[in-house]
Formats: sequence, C-alpha cells, structure tokens
Amino acid sequence: MAKIPKTLPKFLWHYCKRYKAPLFGQLFVSFLYGLYISISPYILKVIIDAVIEAENQSKSISEAVFYPAVMYVLIGLASGLIFRFNDWMIIKTFPPMKKDIAKDMFEYVEEHSYSYFQHSFSGSMANKINDMTTTAINILNNGIDTFISRFMSLIVGAVTMYLVDPAFAFLLVGWSIIFLFFSAVYTRKSQEYAESYSEARSSVVGKIVDSLSNILTVKLFAREKYESQYLTKFLDNAVVKDKKLQWYLLFVKTIQTFAIAFLIAGMLWLLIREREKGLVTVGDFALILTLTMTLIEENYFVAKELVNYSEDLGRAKQALSIITTKHDLIDKQDATVLKVPRGEILFDKVTFKYRDGQTIFKDKSLRIAPGEKVGLVGFSGSGKSTFVNLILRFFEVTSGRILIDGVEIKNVTQESLRNQIALIPQDPVLFHRPLIENLRYGRLAATDEEVVQAARQAHCDLFIEKMKEGYRSMVGERGVKLSGGQRQRIAIARAILKNAPILILDEATSALDSVTENEIQDSLHQLMEGRTTIVVAHRLSTLFNMDRILVFHEGQIIEEGTHTELIELDGYYAHLWNMQAGGFLVDESEEDEDEGEVEEEEDGEFS
Repeated sequence: MAKIPKTLPKFLWHYCKRYKAPLFGQLFVSFLYGLYISISPYILKVIIDAVIEAENQSKSISEAVFYPAVMYVLIGLASGLIFRFNDWMIIKTFPPMKKDIAKDMFEYVEEHSYSYFQHSFSGSMANKINDMTTTAINILNNGIDTFISRFMSLIVGAVTMYLVDPAFAFLLVGWSIIFLFFSAVYTRKSQEYAESYSEARSSVVGKIVDSLSNILTVKLFAREKYESQYLTKFLDNAVVKDKKLQWYLLFVKTIQTFAIAFLIAGMLWLLIREREKGLVTVGDFALILTLTMTLIEENYFVAKELVNYSEDLGRAKQALSIITTKHDLIDKQDATVLKVPRGEILFDKVTFKYRDGQTIFKDKSLRIAPGEKVGLVGFSGSGKSTFVNLILRFFEVTSGRILIDGVEIKNVTQESLRNQIALIPQDPVLFHRPLIENLRYGRLAATDEEVVQAARQAHCDLFIEKMKEGYRSMVGERGVKLSGGQRQRIAIARAILKNAPILILDEATSALDSVTENEIQDSLHQLMEGRTTIVVAHRLSTLFNMDRILVFHEGQIIEEGTHTELIELDGYYAHLWNMQAGGFLVDESEEDEDEGEVEEEEDGEFS
C-alpha cells in the first residue's frame, strides 16, 4: 500500500497529482468565468448606450444594437458550454478521486492491530472515511470553483470599473479586502466550533452503530428506551456544539449584511455624483450597478463558502486522525513469507503486558511439537485467549520470542503467518453476503465444488439446502439470520477449506447440540490429523484425546499433562474436572475453608 501523507495539504496534493489534466481544465474555466462576469455587463452597457444614442439621433435601434446583441447572445451560449466543459472535467476528476481516497484510507485502517479495533468504534471510523471522501472533494472544488474563479471575477470587475472611473474600482477593491479579511478572521474561530461538532457527530454515529450491532442484547433485556436515553446524551452534546457553531455564524452573517448595504450606498452615491457631472453614461450607470450587485453576490458567496470551507477543514482534520495514528504492529521491511512444513510452536522466555500493565506469561518457555494436539483450560481471564492471540500475532510480546518451525514470527509477514493458521472461533461473525462467499472466505480460490464439499464435512448442507436460495442466501448483518450453531458450522467449514498446517479451535463446538457435535467431532478429528492443533475447551470431556493439556490460572500455566496424568496429580485440573462431573464432595471440616473459593469458581466461566 502506498504511503498516505499525514497532513491535509500534502494529503490533498497526493491525490491531485493523479488528476493534473482535468484539474488544470477546471482552473482554465475559472479564469474564463472571471472574464464572463465583467464582459457580460459591459456588453449590456454598450447596448444601452447604443439605444439611447440611436433615439437621440433618430437612427434605427435594431441596426445600432445588432452586433452588440449578437455578441451578448453568443457570450451567453459560450459561457453555458464552458460550464458544461467544467462539469465534464469534474466527472473525470472527483468520482475516481473519491474511490482512491476511500480505498487507501480503508486499507490503512485495516492494517491497524487487533488491539486498535478493540478500543475504537467501527461506526466512527467508517464515518470518518466517508467524511474524508466528501470533504476532500469539497475543499478542492471550493478552492477552484469558489475562490480562484471569484478572485478572477473580482480582478476583472475592478479593471472594468477602473476604465469607467478609478473611484469605483478603489471602493470595490477596498471594500472586498476588508469584507473578506473580516470573514476569514471569524472563519478561523468557526473552524474550532466545526471541529468540535464534527467529533461529536462522529461519536453519535459510533454509538448508533454500536447499539444496532448489538440489537439482540437490546431486545433480550428490553432496553430500547435505555438505548434511546443513552444515545440522547450524545445527541444533546452534538446539538449544543452545533448551536454554538450556528449562533456564531449568525453573528458573522449579520455583520456581513451591514457591510453589503454600505457598499451599495457608496456606489450609488458615486454614480449619482458622477452622473450629475456628466462623467458617466446611462450605460455606465447600469454597468456599475450590475457589476456591484454581481460582485457583492460573489464576495458574499466566497464568505459563506469560507464558513463551509472551515467546516470541511474541521471534518477533514478529524477524519485524518485515523491515518495519523501510527500502526502499532507492522511487518519489518525485510519480512519474509512464512512456510510451515512441520508446525512446531516455541515460546522462548515470553513475557507479555497489556496496556493497563497486567502481566501475562512472565518469562515463559514452552514447546508444542509438530502435529501435537494441545488443550487449553482455565477460567475466563486466565490467559488462554492471550496465548492464542500471541501466536496469531494480534499482540506483540513484551519480551522473548515466539517461533514457528524455528522462524520468529516477528520476522515474517502477518499475512503469511495467519495464512498458515486456521482458527475456529467461539462466536463466529459472518459478513452480510451470500453463504457461499462466507464459506469461500476460508480459501478465495476454492471452486464451488470444493466449497460444497467442505460444507458437507461440517454438516452445513443440512440447513443450507432448506434455505430458499441455498448457497446464494444472504445471512444478514453479522450472520443474524443464522443460529449460533449454524454460524459455528460455517466457521468449521471455512477451516476445512483453508487446510492450514496449524489449527486452533476456540470452543469450536460450544454452540452445537449434542447430536450435531458428535457428528462434527469426526470431521474435526479428521481435520486435526497431521496438524499441530490447539484446542481451547469449555467441556473438559472434549480433551480426552489431547496429547497434552495446559492448565491456565491468572496468566500462568500452572499444570500440564494428559487428562489421566492431571487427574492423578489431583491438582487444579482435577478440581475443575470434579466440578464439571459433579463428582466431588466437600469434607465438612473443610467446608468453611473452601466455600469462598468454590463459589468464586462456580461463578466463573470456562472459555
């Protein structure tokens, strides 16, 4: 992926360079627009003066105004065609530029670590990407169409007025400088309000997406009113900031209204004085008034767009925050592609600390042999998921090394690392896409026949064939149209299709009924054959066939061995086994001593 500049001017230039020709075409149109603003009133002046002169000399009016009138019509036609040319240039430039910006920003965000997404709202990030695609175009379009073209019209208008009488030009230019300077100064303040409102608005979008993506939980607890009230707090904050911005803009516009009235009065006073002296014609009178009103509109439009421009700048700067945040987990420049012929996993004196300072695995060394099947057990928060996430390099170890087949995972690309590992998660989430696309996510190059075969092995065909559109059925956002067990079977089929040398099962059958679980166990055992396998288990009975079981407690591996060895050890694992099997009796003499520990563990959750 190409490097994206982190400052707004460089960011915009980065994309403008790709579309130099059409952007230059728009600049040329802006120059012609400035000419048209003054030429059109000037020809109108010529027509008026010609009519008055013809009447005074009893000449034919049609003959007197024929050529100016034709010129007036042709200039109007030419201006329309020029603007259509500008529209064509816009079509050539901005739609593809929007695509480039959205694609590049999306790819940058995708490269953030898993930890980044745990601390960020996906809805807010999506909103900022959308904001940048819109505001970047607005900023460029305003820069060319609003500021450059209006600046040209002001210069040409001032020159035209100067030819009539320098006083008109001096008044216009002086007023324009003061008017635009005032507007620019106050726009800087409004930009602060705009940035604050933009952040509040992004937060609202994030909260809406967060609530809607968890709609099942909302429904289960009947918390619709609570969610509405929760969102209202953020909406109220956005309203307060929006009102601050709008009240400030109202103040600025009021000052501008008085300034416009002052210019009109000044021009009228000069015109009347010059007319009384016989220094201006009736046509000059029409020219100056027409140009004045036109240029007032142009200046006011620029001042108004300065406000919109400031809002766009505010939103753009907020949107840039998602690419100014550095990636905290990146591939080395000389990272290689990982190949796994054997599947050995080695933890070499590994220590890991979370952001909050909690330490997991202090100076831990561990070897998982090629083709070994290892089970992980322990209460939630004991470190099992962290163990798996470190192998996947979702987090970076604080110290030590993790090696796969003798290669440190920090020295290989993240893509190649994860291509060698198939994970069946506890709570699979699907895309709102056809079933066959969700299945093929395991291996994008798989044929339809291979996808169907994997689905059969995972017993997905039992419910897919009952669906109206079969493998082409849409599954809904996050797969809500399917049950938890059906989603889990899809995840198993993906892993079968991926056919990676390392397999991780994180409660892979927890959402399945007993009958389906027994049917799928055969497929899973076949899938494990010849692969290094790590199984995170809730039901300890699923670990009977593991070569080794690692027992996690408070971030440490406190026991390891086969099921039989751990039962004979009569330690923590045996205690967990007895709890699940319901086969232990608490001695009355030890009841008080053990009561708190048992209650705590019974309240726990295996994951």
